[in-house]
This record gives sequence, structure tokens and C-alpha cells, in this order.
Amino acid sequence: MIRFVAPPDRRLYPWTAQGSLAPLTITSASGSWFVDAAGNRHLDLGGQLAYVNVGHGHPRVVEAIRRQAAELPVIGPNFSNLPAARLAEMLAEVTPGDLNRTFFTNGGTEAIEYAIRIARQSTGRHKVVTRYQSYHGSTLGAISATGENRRQYAEPAGVGFVKTLDPYRYRCPFCRDRDACTLACADAVEQTVAGEGPETVAAIIVEPVTGLSGLVPPPDGYLRRLRELCDRHGILLVFDEVITGFCRTGKWFGGQVWGVTPDLMTVAKGITSGYVPLGATIVSDRVAAYFDDHYLGGGLTYAAHPLACAAGCATLEVYVEEDLAARAAATGEKLLAGLRELAARHPCVGEVRGVGMLACLELVRDRETREPLTPQRTEAPVTPAMAAVRQAILARRAWPLFRWNLIGVTPPLTLTGEELDEGLAALDAGLDAGDRALG
Repeated sequence: MIRFVAPPDRRLYPWTAQGSLAPLTITSASGSWFVDAAGNRHLDLGGQLAYVNVGHGHPRVVEAIRRQAAELPVIGPNFSNLPAARLAEMLAEVTPGDLNRTFFTNGGTEAIEYAIRIARQSTGRHKVVTRYQSYHGSTLGAISATGENRRQYAEPAGVGFVKTLDPYRYRCPFCRDRDACTLACADAVEQTVAGEGPETVAAIIVEPVTGLSGLVPPPDGYLRRLRELCDRHGILLVFDEVITGFCRTGKWFGGQVWGVTPDLMTVAKGITSGYVPLGATIVSDRVAAYFDDHYLGGGLTYAAHPLACAAGCATLEVYVEEDLAARAAATGEKLLAGLRELAARHPCVGEVRGVGMLACLELVRDRETREPLTPQRTEAPVTPAMAAVRQAILARRAWPLFRWNLIGVTPPLTLTGEELDEGLAALDAGLDAGDRALG
């Protein structure tokens, strides 16, 4: 007989030592809130991992899942199904340029895997250029593309992956004066490609805004320079829009903030608001045309899963009907203004950055030296000051994203003004604790 095992349970949890884990058991969620087993309500300032874009329990998405489960819960990927066909058409309508063909996956990691495979197969080249501060997923190809130090757990990994430096403006190795940015970060990408031989490079993969390894928007002109570099050398530009996609930046997709369209785009998270696992590699007509006469070498058992695609269709309808891109832009301005006001009062805040409802506080021990409040390194012990910040925020029943010395604020796009104020108050309490810990 199967019995319920209360936490700590028999699961192996990702990206953590198992012995020190004490996960909170969540029993329900609605809107911007989730509820634990003791009945406590928590404000979801992180949108889980920046994906509950339409809020928890949206009735339209829930009903679409219920209806599809009763009608056709599953069918193999060698068949067509109506939700998948409809979602592919809807994606073609909202994506920029000629990004009109979609290969469905089960999540963002697989979407990156197929972006790499499609780029290599269609160009006949094998090298892939990514950035050191990036995170693209945890399977072999995706973790090989990843630059930040979580890749160490899979090394030695795949071959043909080349890293270059990021446009991390707060800690820029090129231009310390943000107002005098020279786009030397874009020069560095060009130098990397030149050094490798552009005729060997299949793709450059970047997150339009660096994801949970920094939440760093690029300087103006950077993505445009990458587009021009790729066009000169026949390299495919791939945007990993797993976090930035689906209205979080105030535009449908992050690249649109800077007016740049890639050749391939990977999405997940917000495509269903996380209700059902789903990802996609979206391909331009030009690249997709290669496979009209060439075998597409790959597939997934649950690709184009009808239950997931039905959730995706309903989620996209919510984005359109509730105008969540415009709402994210407007609320995002208030969010960033509120965070900057906190930074003005708290010496432990080194920088506030973000775009739309993708915002970050970077905490430091000293604003002059910019020493991180806790090391930016996986498995490094968390300093007492950073622990105090975290504990004070969680004590106010607010859950942003914590990574190293960073606090990511990526709530549902449906966040109300009252909820925003409550979240800012919780962050204020946490920063007070950080200031006190530093003396």
C-alpha cells in the first residue's frame, strides 16, 4: 500500500545537498499567493522560478486543462492534435519576424538541446558560442552551453562549446563607467568568433536578459551588434527566452525590448505559466526550410503533448485578453521605482536593475569595492549578513528568488498595487537586517 511520506521525503531535490534540506510543503495557491500545510499564506514575489506569469489557479487555464484531460489527454508525437496545431499557429502570430515554425519539447532545457541540434544540422558547423554568466539547462548539451559554475557537475561535458564574457555592467571588466559604455563586451564576442574561425561557428546563444545568474539587461546596442555579427558570417542567433518570454519584460519577448529578432528562439516557463510542463524551439522560416528536404534528427515521446498545448493556448489567450504585456510594463516601472527607493535607504544594496517585471537587487558589503554580500559561487557558504536578509524577508511571508548575493523579484504579471506594496515592505525589512548585520 502506498502511503504519504511527509517531508523530508523520498525525493531527490535539484541543485542542493539533500541532508540540509527542509522544504516547505505547499497545499494550494491562488493569484499571487501560495499556502503551506500550516495554512500560512505567502506572497510569491519570485513567481516560483519566474514563470507563474498569469498567477496561480487562473480559471481559464485550469478549465482548459480539465476539458482537454476529459477529451484527449495524450496522443503520440507522430500524430497531429488540435491543441498543438493551434498553439503553433498562435506562437507564429505573437513571435517577431518570420519565427513561424515550432518544435515542441517538455521544457526549456530540451528546447535548448534542439536549438543546438537544429543549428548544427542546418549550418553544417559544430561550435556554439555562449557566455560565462549564462544558464541554459542541465542536460548534456544545455549544461555544456551554460557558462556559470553549475556546469562543473557535468564536466567533462560536450565538445564545441565556447564561452565569452558577458555585458555585466555593474561588474564590467571593460567599462566601469556605465554612462561611458563602449560596447567592448560586443567586441569580445566578435573576437571570440574570429579566434575560433567564424566558418566553424553554428550559433551564438544568449539570454536577452541574463537569467537567474544575474538578471542583467544588456546595454543598448549590444544585441544589435550580435545580430550584425551573425549576419556577416552566416551564424544563427539564438535567444534563450525561457525567462524573458511571454510578457515578463513588458514586451511579448525580451529581444523585442531592443528591437532584435533571432533566427531561433527557445521558450518554456511562461508558455503555460508553469501549469503543465512545456517548452518549444521556435525556428525562422529560412532555417526551417532546410528540413523540408533533410531529415530532422530528433524527437521526444511527449512532444506536442495535447494537455500541455491546451494549457499553452489558454495561457496565450490570457496574455492577450488581459493585456499582460502592457500591465507588466506599467507595474514594472512601479516595481523598479520602489526598489530604487529602497536602495537609496539601504547601504547593502549595490545596484537595482531590471526590465518590466524582471528585477534584481544586488547586495554588497561595500558600495565602493562592490564586494558581494555573499560569494557568487555555487556551494559557497552563505554569509551571516545574507542569511539575515533572507530570514527577515521570509519571516514576512514573502518569497522572492535568492541566488548568491542577488534577490530576484519576478512576481506574477497580475500582481496588484497592494501586493506590490506588501512585497516592497518585506524587502525593506530584509535590507534592514542586512544593514544591521554589516554594522
